[in-house]
Amino acid sequence: MQIIRPSNKSPGSFRTTFMVDDPLTEKPEPTSKLVGRAQGIYALASQHDVGLLMAMNFALPERVYNGSALCILGRNAVLNTVREMPVVGGGRIFRFARGYAWPRQFGLIRMEMLL
Repeated sequence: MQIIRPSNKSPGSFRTTFMVDDPLTEKPEPTSKLVGRAQGIYALASQHDVGLLMAMNFALPERVYNGSALCILGRNAVLNTVREMPVVGGGRIFRFARGYAWPRQFGLIRMEMLL
């Protein structure tokens, strides 16, 4: 859901901000098993290329992970084939989590994230 639109003076879509609450599945296919929700905010944060600022929680409600979440915060250079985003923490079973995620784009809408 778009929450901030760019002004008429902004180049491209700079400043456009979205709030998401999307299904988190085992595999990129939409029919894959649902394991949680990807909830957060992303914004087009670059005036020079397609760079997103992403603040995302991966909330996992099932089995031993019930109520746990991983938190990712960083730049997602969408047009780059290889990119990394930092895992900056988490909750419950993932408390004090650290590491990185490798996002991979599937078309304009679907994204896979290897943690």
